[in-house]
Amino acid sequence: YMPKGDFFDNEKAILVPEAIKAKIEFIGKAGIEILKDNLKLDKNEILDATFMSAKALDEFYAKQIEVCKNENILLSLHLKATMMKVSDPVIFGHAVQVYFKELFDSFGEELTQLGVNPNNGVSELLNKAENSPKRQEILAKYNEILSKSAPLSMVNSDKGITNLHIPSDVIVDASMPAMLKNGARLWDKEGKERDTNALIPDKTYATIYEAVVEDLRANGTLNPSQLGSVSNVGLMAKKAQEYGSHDKTFIAKEDGIFRIVDEKGTTLLEHKVEKGDIYRANQAKFEAVQNWIDLGIERADLTGNKAIFWLDSKRPSNKIMMDLVEARLKEKGKDIAILPPKEACLESLKLIRAGKDAISISGNVLRDYLTDLFPILELGTSAKMLSVVPMLNGGSMFETGAGGSAPKQVEQLVEENHLRWDSLGEFLALQASLEFYAQKTGNKQAQILANNLDNAIGEWLDNNKAPSRRVGEDDNRTSHFYLALYFAQSLARDSSDSALQNFFKGIAEELSENEERIHQEYLSAQGAKVDLGGYYKLDDDKCDAIMRPSATFNAILAKIK
Repeated sequence: YMPKGDFFDNEKAILVPEAIKAKIEFIGKAGIEILKDNLKLDKNEILDATFMSAKALDEFYAKQIEVCKNENILLSLHLKATMMKVSDPVIFGHAVQVYFKELFDSFGEELTQLGVNPNNGVSELLNKAENSPKRQEILAKYNEILSKSAPLSMVNSDKGITNLHIPSDVIVDASMPAMLKNGARLWDKEGKERDTNALIPDKTYATIYEAVVEDLRANGTLNPSQLGSVSNVGLMAKKAQEYGSHDKTFIAKEDGIFRIVDEKGTTLLEHKVEKGDIYRANQAKFEAVQNWIDLGIERADLTGNKAIFWLDSKRPSNKIMMDLVEARLKEKGKDIAILPPKEACLESLKLIRAGKDAISISGNVLRDYLTDLFPILELGTSAKMLSVVPMLNGGSMFETGAGGSAPKQVEQLVEENHLRWDSLGEFLALQASLEFYAQKTGNKQAQILANNLDNAIGEWLDNNKAPSRRVGEDDNRTSHFYLALYFAQSLARDSSDSALQNFFKGIAEELSENEERIHQEYLSAQGAKVDLGGYYKLDDDKCDAIMRPSATFNAILAKIK
């Protein structure tokens, strides 16, 4: 990460003293330009602003490229352009321009005329160069740079797709844990594993991965059978922090000043910047922060597990948040640790290695990163991860991850009619939502369903009914059948509600008697190409036929009213 000049270094923050409206302005040679007006600020919310120096960023990239070249290790850039969709593509574009500096120096005017935007990656550059009369020279220079500069990690070695091809191809919260689990190695242009230098320019959250490297070097790989787990309470409500910054992120058109001014004319925050610097402002509403703190305390009380607030006193917005946390803890008579992200990560790893469970109470971005980090380090996937997100008005959102793997899985479904998507996260979400509903409403039947679904998931895991990656073996559809089988069987054994028990007895018997037949009907459907009738918008009838190929199972389900 950058030694200086990043978002972490340049942050300023205030606790807003009163409810007021503000605007973000840029002062340049031509005067004052209003970039965002009517910015609503609430009393006691945390407002912060920062910028990343474009000059420092380019210097950082140039130095790291040289390091990788000299040490013959792969260069790999890890950002999150999917969520930080204004700032991260620009940070990505700087890497493309620095790495291929000679190309842009030689053909800059030509590339501009072709409409090449470095922020969109090498893929766009190569595609648009196809229409240039200088196509051969551009491609020759491109290949020359690849051959003599630092070796790039590859997204797809067979197709020549590098780490710098598309900004959204490498998503930091999924790519970094996978790389670390693989011994800090990624793949080169020949498809071989090599030691890798992972670049995460902004140090704000990069240090958690530094902590994992240190822990793995000192203590070896993580053994899932002996580990505890890390659950998370994340500050998400009301577009908190960086994930709500999209409409408050700007690139400096020239040297000047970004400032946030309230309607009384008071300057709240101000930054002097240079042309190309990346500026952004974040908000965290007081109500959301207080609710987050209380949820963290509640989770710690409920489980008895050690909880840690992941906050860094060297970051101004975190320092204000720490004051609010400490005041609330004192008010409630609680003692919960507050540690900077790196130290919090090391302590959490120490706890789970000892077989204990830990609770991370973190901001929005860290919540996102951590719900991938620990599951992937342990199991190689976050598909088996359930995240329960309490809402301000008392409801909850139940979600699961691994969306980044979906495109490849759809591709396999289309080519081979085998769907390897693992729905365990959804099964867990359904069970947890039933339990939540039962607790909120006192509905006894919902609790019975939750209990028996929990039993069914346990049996599903014991019998290893997760989808295989290979065609002709169990996939997502058979895994759903077996969950339904185990669920019905468990309900048929449960005598706590005779009506429910009697309802499911017949279903359980039919499913049990036809288990092998249904299983074979699913397996025999695999192996041929299928047509979904679209990509973003599918044909319902075609998909229904593909996803429900067992006539026997369908007939049994049709009897349920």
